[in-house]
Amino acid sequence: VQLAESGGGLVQAGDSLRLSCAVSGLTFSNYGMGWFRQAPGKEREFVAALTWSEHSTYYADSVKGRFTISRDNAKNTVYLQMSSLKPEDTAVYYCAAKFLKATTDQRQYDYWGQGTQVTVSS
Repeated sequence: VQLAESGGGLVQAGDSLRLSCAVSGLTFSNYGMGWFRQAPGKEREFVAALTWSEHSTYYADSVKGRFTISRDNAKNTVYLQMSSLKPEDTAVYYCAAKFLKATTDQRQYDYWGQGTQVTVSS
């Protein structure tokens, strides 16, 4: 199983960025997908998640209204559209897969990507 994040980079506050996570080696449509992030010196935290059918989405309060998670089951890819970025969004962003229902609890995820760095300058 492989999860490969891409799309990170250095942006200015207020900019937008879209992260992608390409998944292989599992039946993508059977998995809920989540995005998490880890800032320097901090623990990894939940950002967003959605079920296989996109019927349910979950967001951390800190990103609600600014970030949107989506998936393309035909491309085995999950996205995180980030808008109105703030310096406090700076972190390594990870995607993760959980069999069946998505959750905000990172301990329940089965597979993880290597992460992509997002840096937001002020």
